[in-house]
Amino acid sequence: MPNSRLYDTRFFVESFYTSDSQLAKKLREEFKLMNERLVSSLTIHEIYRIVIKKEGKVVATLRSSIIRRDFQVIDVDYQIATKSAELRNNHPMPMADSVIAATSLIEGCSLFTDDAHFKNIENLKTVWCSR
Repeated sequence: MPNSRLYDTRFFVESFYTSDSQLAKKLREEFKLMNERLVSSLTIHEIYRIVIKKEGKVVATLRSSIIRRDFQVIDVDYQIATKSAELRNNHPMPMADSVIAATSLIEGCSLFTDDAHFKNIENLKTVWCSR
């Protein structure tokens, strides 16, 4: 997909909780840049879990609803599940990260992240979110 990008969990964590005004500005600009913003359903799981611990269920529900409105949620299907397992077999990483990487590869879009787990995955295009 041209001008599309998959967003890793870190994008949302930093968007919600950073106190660094320069980083917040960079993330807002990134959001505006893409026509098609994608997110893995596992990222929704991770964000919901983080927010529910920090701010409670009401805020977690609100934030996940906003993500669902502003991003196309990609569910884990057979193709993503098997590609994820292959990636995890070749690159030690948490399951959620392997699903996110597999989703990016299958969707043919870049991944916005700053997670080192993704650096050595062949054919995975990344845009690094660094401070």
